Amino acid sequence: MPLELRPYQQDAVDAVFDYWQSEPGNPLVDLATGCGKSLVMAELIQRLVQGWPDMRVLVATHVAELIEQNYLELLGSWPFAPAGIYSAGLGRRDRHAQILFAGIQTVWNKVVSLGHVDVLMVDECHLIPAKSETMYGKFIAGLREVNPDLKIVGLTATPFRLDSGRLDEGDDRLFDKVVYEYGIGDGIRDGYLAPLSSKGTDTGFDLSGVGRIGGDYKQSALQEAVDKAAVTAAAVQEIVAKGRDRRSWLCFCSGVEHALHVRDEIRSHGISCETVTGDTPKDERRRIIEDFKAYRLRAITNNSVLTTGFNHKGVDLIAALRPTLSASLYLQMMGRGTRPLYAPGASLTGVEDRLAAIAAGPKPNCLVLDFAGLVRKHGPVDMVQPRVPGKGQGEAPVKLCPQCEELVHISVMTCPCCGHEFPPSEDVKFTAQADIAPILSTAEPVWHRVTGRTFREHINKDPNKPPSVRCDYRLGMAVQKEWLCPQHAGFAKSKADRYWAKHGGARPFPASVNEWLARAGELAPTLEVRLKPAGRYQDVVDWKPGGGNDNYAAPPVPQKRSLGALLAATRPAPEPAWTGDLDDEIPF
Repeated sequence: MPLELRPYQQDAVDAVFDYWQSEPGNPLVDLATGCGKSLVMAELIQRLVQGWPDMRVLVATHVAELIEQNYLELLGSWPFAPAGIYSAGLGRRDRHAQILFAGIQTVWNKVVSLGHVDVLMVDECHLIPAKSETMYGKFIAGLREVNPDLKIVGLTATPFRLDSGRLDEGDDRLFDKVVYEYGIGDGIRDGYLAPLSSKGTDTGFDLSGVGRIGGDYKQSALQEAVDKAAVTAAAVQEIVAKGRDRRSWLCFCSGVEHALHVRDEIRSHGISCETVTGDTPKDERRRIIEDFKAYRLRAITNNSVLTTGFNHKGVDLIAALRPTLSASLYLQMMGRGTRPLYAPGASLTGVEDRLAAIAAGPKPNCLVLDFAGLVRKHGPVDMVQPRVPGKGQGEAPVKLCPQCEELVHISVMTCPCCGHEFPPSEDVKFTAQADIAPILSTAEPVWHRVTGRTFREHINKDPNKPPSVRCDYRLGMAVQKEWLCPQHAGFAKSKADRYWAKHGGARPFPASVNEWLARAGELAPTLEVRLKPAGRYQDVVDWKPGGGNDNYAAPPVPQKRSLGALLAATRPAPEPAWTGDLDDEIPF
């Protein structure tokens, strides 16, 4: 029995036909990984061919598993569809089929033998290069020579390329308009996708001297920088410790050798693990993936082969050991963990997979261990935007001072805090550091252990605004900043007073930055801070103070007084009415 379309899937199909009723262009559908693009394509194809019986449709993609998956999805909803496959990897060449699922590597130079095509659908269309001399470029140009009225429909979870921005922007764009969007945040909100959960890691990578090519890091140099025995051992130690309650670990690595070394290190802890690379024989690859899906294998390491076309609903831990400048690749990797074991309309293929999933129990979320600093680089997965080289978009790259752990812009050569001199380098340089950035912008606030705290004066750029106290919390090797404003009014002043009172500072509260810094020894240390996502960054929303600070002087014990006097003394003074904007007062 054909699966019923989910509401957003039906909306996506309707959006394509609504677009064609008003414009004769090439529409783009943006559906998050795990939201069922195959079923959307199947419905589009069925409506096209049944509505126009002489219509010919070709679906192109680059991975054999996706070709087969899309073909079977169509037959599942339309058993007698006039469909075939043209793929050397699948051993079929049904070139005359009315609906043809094809591998671009097989058909790019066979336009003449394929003949007339009315609609070309491209799955994972973000992988279409901008250059016209590529396989896709030559194939599309050939199809348009045969049929100048060719229409192209793109489907992707990431509507932007690595090095040229959005697919629907620019003079050389292939698609005219995104007609429908349904992102990771939407899928999680509606219960169709499993949430992602990120935890801070103590291990990071030093990418000093790693150059770039084609918009991403040079592969050989990246592997050389990342594939260090001590770093691998430390990262795997964290994976083992934090993944002890997780059933299926998927590790993205920075090269074939790196993937093998991570595999061997995981095995040294007595945990079953295999590696899949581009050189893995087809039958062995199929066996490894089947064992992984059946929970006979706990971990898989891979190098750039399981980012697309791989579907295992049980993945509940992703170890990101592969730094990348590609927002698309980042989203594709994270998307491997968003498929829930059970969701409205979800199904499991195969009796063994179904029984294994039931035995594994529910999957509340997928844990992401971001050793590669991807969240910090690109932002939470539900807020990622493309980075266009040379246009200054996105977060400015930063580096961490090894002497005082100050985060500074990559162009700074002298640390403004401690005077440390950075060595000259032409490449973007990220020092090895842990990351605490949340994987979802809607994630719940999380407590983080504080390993150090410093106060300093912060002078506002606006001379009409008073200075504030900048508090830097060291969270392992990460740094979180907070601004406290004893010289402000309203909410900003109240927040500073609450901080002072909660950390045991004596009254009256400091009325200036200088007084705060002079009396900072009264304050208990901050043991933990609670961080809440705020767009691409995080805000401190609460603190847990504690004793044990040599510089901390406990406030005097109050004398015994009547209950009425005690309440009167501790009752906070009325706060003035707040009429301004918080951003006008606090120098975020």
